[in-house]
Amino acid sequence: MPRSRPGLVLALLALAQLIFALDLNIVFVALPRIGEDLGFPGATQQLVVSVYVVFAGGFLLLGGRAADLLGRRRVFITALALYAVSSLAGGLASDPSVLIAARAIQGVGGALLLPSTLALLNTLFEEGPRRNRALAVWGGAGASGLTLGALLGGVLTQAFGWSAVFYVNVPLAGAVAVLSLLFIPRDAPRAERRRFDLPGALTVTGGSTLLVFGLVEGPELGWTSPWVLGGFAVAAVLLAAFALIEAKGRDPLMPFRLFRNRHLSVGMTVTFVFMGTFGVLPYFLTVLMQSVHGYSALQTGLAFLVPSLAIATGTQLGERLATRFGTRATLIVGFALGVPGTVLMAFGFSADAGYGLLAPGLIVSGVGQGIVWTAMWIVSATGTPAHEQGIANGIASTTLNIGNAIGLAVFTAIADAGVAGVSGDALRAATADGEFLVVLLTAAGMAVGLLVTFALSRVASRRVVEQSLAA
Repeated sequence: MPRSRPGLVLALLALAQLIFALDLNIVFVALPRIGEDLGFPGATQQLVVSVYVVFAGGFLLLGGRAADLLGRRRVFITALALYAVSSLAGGLASDPSVLIAARAIQGVGGALLLPSTLALLNTLFEEGPRRNRALAVWGGAGASGLTLGALLGGVLTQAFGWSAVFYVNVPLAGAVAVLSLLFIPRDAPRAERRRFDLPGALTVTGGSTLLVFGLVEGPELGWTSPWVLGGFAVAAVLLAAFALIEAKGRDPLMPFRLFRNRHLSVGMTVTFVFMGTFGVLPYFLTVLMQSVHGYSALQTGLAFLVPSLAIATGTQLGERLATRFGTRATLIVGFALGVPGTVLMAFGFSADAGYGLLAPGLIVSGVGQGIVWTAMWIVSATGTPAHEQGIANGIASTTLNIGNAIGLAVFTAIADAGVAGVSGDALRAATADGEFLVVLLTAAGMAVGLLVTFALSRVASRRVVEQSLAA
């Protein structure tokens, strides 16, 4: 790590994470315009979002292992190049199939980008206060990007049309890629030749992709659809084959011994809970604002400023708490704020409620979300050797993505249960009532995350703090 450029390197890694996070939500508010211009029927517009989620989730483990074997810097820059090219293709698309293909390639780029970014961060900044501070900056960019995506999507769609939500990635990803060539240290030569586990890569990528496909498309196609049931069945076979291959392989794609590290096991569980609860809230907030209250794309984006600032504040608090009190205590504080904050937020999910009733919950829940976001990545990276940071972060990122897919699938089904056969004001009221129940259930899910946190050893968490401070 060049001592004269750590701030610039961290800024590049944070910008890369911002690009990844923005893409998760930036197209939500643009979907109606995309449907109008490209002739997407209403039921298929969600493919623009889901195809990205499916491919990003399916290729994350492969992306993490590729970072370890091929070089983190090399994979990082390749991912950014994929983002830039696929975003340009998406913006230029004049046909639904071209846009879907571009989003699929973007998803692969995301699967390469997230674990390689984390692996670079966790190897360039040593474990302890420096890494905690770096993760707070990176986490602030990522967590805020989840809600800033809605803001930027609204502004760009309102001012320049839907294609601008794709074009914005081209200069961003291109600039970060070029600057990374100049300032991020080159990958060290490999000391030993390691075999790439092709059978493991094929089975886990196919299995993960089909699993996420089933979870994402279940609410749209129906859970008894042959496509959904077939996807789940083939996914189960492929993932079972992957487990057998990894158990017997000499150089497995995902070494099961990594799970002996309690920090990684707890960290991946918390990331799963995080995205299944906190992570689904932006989607339901967008539906509330646009479908219930009739906000424009720009108004919806501006409404996300409050939670974005709250989340950014929480990420910085998370770093300070983790360095001083340990990750276990930090996660407890984050979830302890998130649960009541989300319950408070639920009372703003009413057809007659204004933004003022929603804002206090957004602030408290957002601060809790930011604290958990920073702490969970610190936990996941703790105790893993440098040469396996890529796959460890790929594992944690995969649980993050699958948690989001499951959370959206389950909670969307619950929210939509009472809207069949109604229209007008009755539809608005039924949508708000369904989302009120969903938000309360996400708060219950956060309470489960709080219980999981207690599995993290207090002694181990404090020892990490003491070793960091001594260093």
